[in-house]
Amino acid sequence: QVQLVESGGGLVQAGGSLNLTCAASKRTFSTDFMGWFRRAPGKEREFVAAIGGYDDVTYYADSVKGRFTISRDDGKDTVWLQMNSLKAEDTADYYCAADSWYAGNWQPRTWGQGTQVTVSA
Repeated sequence: QVQLVESGGGLVQAGGSLNLTCAASKRTFSTDFMGWFRRAPGKEREFVAAIGGYDDVTYYADSVKGRFTISRDDGKDTVWLQMNSLKAEDTADYYCAADSWYAGNWQPRTWGQGTQVTVSA
């Protein structure tokens, strides 16, 4: 069973940046695709970004395109989410997720515990 551990959350002013890290306990087929979701207070969980496949193709939600960048290390067991130009509406708990596949309406089976991001206006 792969475990995912997130870090890097915190409090930042609007316009600032944060870099989230997700470390997988091991590299397996179940971490071929890794990504991030978030849940804002009182809202449904939403997809943020994902990366994976042979060429590390990246996928982004429209709300973060141009501001967030997802990347992973060569060993493919660590993923980063660089978040720039943060807005108050980016405030949420951010969760790392992983699975052996990716498609629209991605429903990954492995999840981390989450890290809180708060953006002050």
